Amino acid sequence: MRRAATGPGAPSATTTVTAAERSRARRAVVASSIGNALEWFDIIVYSSFAVVISALFFEPAGQAGGQTTGILLTFGTFAVSYLVRPIGAMVLGSFADRHGRKGALTLTIMLMMLGTLIMACAPTTAVMGPAAALVILLARLIQGFSAGGEFGTATAFLIENAPDRKAFYGSWQVATQGVSMFLASAFGFTLFTFLDHDALYSWGWRIPFFFGLLIGPVGLYIRLRMEETPDFAAERGNLAKSPLTATIVHAAPRWLASAAIVGLASVSVYLILFMPTYSVQNLELPSYAGYLGGIISGVVTLIGAPLAGKVADRIGCVRVMLGAAVVAVVVAFPLFLMLVASPSVAMLTVVQVVLGILMAAYFGPLPALLADMFPTNIRTTGMSISYNVGVTLFGGFAPLILAWLVNSTGSLLAPSYYYIVIGLISIVGLVVARRSFGKR
Repeated sequence: MRRAATGPGAPSATTTVTAAERSRARRAVVASSIGNALEWFDIIVYSSFAVVISALFFEPAGQAGGQTTGILLTFGTFAVSYLVRPIGAMVLGSFADRHGRKGALTLTIMLMMLGTLIMACAPTTAVMGPAAALVILLARLIQGFSAGGEFGTATAFLIENAPDRKAFYGSWQVATQGVSMFLASAFGFTLFTFLDHDALYSWGWRIPFFFGLLIGPVGLYIRLRMEETPDFAAERGNLAKSPLTATIVHAAPRWLASAAIVGLASVSVYLILFMPTYSVQNLELPSYAGYLGGIISGVVTLIGAPLAGKVADRIGCVRVMLGAAVVAVVVAFPLFLMLVASPSVAMLTVVQVVLGILMAAYFGPLPALLADMFPTNIRTTGMSISYNVGVTLFGGFAPLILAWLVNSTGSLLAPSYYYIVIGLISIVGLVVARRSFGKR
C-alpha cells in the first residue's frame, strides 16, 4: 500500500503504509467519531423536539402568542449555549496542543455525558416552575463548552493518525453526523407517529436523550485505550508555549478564513434540523413530516461524506467544496419557492435530501482542509477556534434567526435568503484559502 507524502488532495511522493498504521487509523476513526456522534445526536434531538421542549419548559402559561415565544426561547437557549463554544475551543484546544490529544478527547466526552444526563432527567415547568428552563440552559452550556473542544481535538487526532487519504479519513467526522441525524430523525418520526400527545409530552421525549447516554461510556472506553498521535509525539520538543496566543495573534488570517469556510457546512446542518419546526408551524404539515427528510439526509451524509473525501484526495478539498457551495447558493431559492408553492411531505423531503447531498459534498472534505490550514503545534487550537467561531456565528444562531426571520418578515422564503448569504461568505473563505494559503 502507498500513501501521499504531502497534504490532503495534493499527492506527490509516496511511501509505504504498514498494516499497523492502517489499523491505527481505523481505530482512530472509531475513537474520534463516537464522541462526535454523541455531540451531534444531542444537538439534533434537541432541535428535532423543539416543539415539545418549548411546551414543557419555555411557553408562558396563559399568554397570547405563547407558542411563538416558547419556540424563540427554546432556540434562544440553544443559541446561547453556542456562546460558550469559543471558550471551550480556547481552553480545550490549548490543552490538547500542550498536553496531547488523548487527554482532551477523554475530557470532552465526559462533559458531553454530563450534559446529556442533565437533559434527560430535567424536571419540567410543571414540576419546578420557571427554574426548569435554567436546568435546560445548564445542560446546553455544558454541552456547548465540551463541543467547543471536541471537533478540533477529534479531527486532529483522526488526521494525525491517518497515514494517507487524509480527506477520506477526516470525512468520517462528518459521516458520523449523518448517523446521528438518521437516529435522531428516526426517534422523532417513531415517537411522533406512534405515541399519543400525553405519552410523548410526559415521558416519550426523554427516550432519545437516555439512548444518547449509552453512546458515551463506549466512546470513553475506546478513547482511554488509544495512544497519542505520532505527529504530536514528534512535536513534543517544539510545542508552542501559548498555543492560544500563537493562534489568535499570529495565525489570525488562517482561522478567520477557516471560520468563514465553516459557515456553509454549519448552516446546512441547522437548516435541515429547523425543517421539522418550520413544516409544522409554517406549512401546516403533519408533525412527522420533517423527520422523513432528516432520516434520508442522514443516510445521504453517511454515504456521501466519505465519497466526497475520496474525491477530495484526488483533486483537492477546495475544488470539491467550492463546486458544492456554488450549486448550493444557486438552488436554495428555487427549492424553497417550490416548497412554499406546493407544501407537502414529499416536497419537503425532496428539499431536505437535496440540502443533505450538498451538505455531504461540502462538509466531507472540510476536516482535512482545516487540519491542513494549521501546523501541528497549534493545530487543535486553530481548528477549534475557527470551527466554533464559524458554527457560533453562522450555525448555532441559525434556528433562532430563521424562526425570527419567518415570524418578523412573514416570508416563508426567508430561510433561503439566510442560507444564500452564508454560502457566499463561505465561498469567499475558500477563495482566500486557495489564493493566500495555497490550499488546493
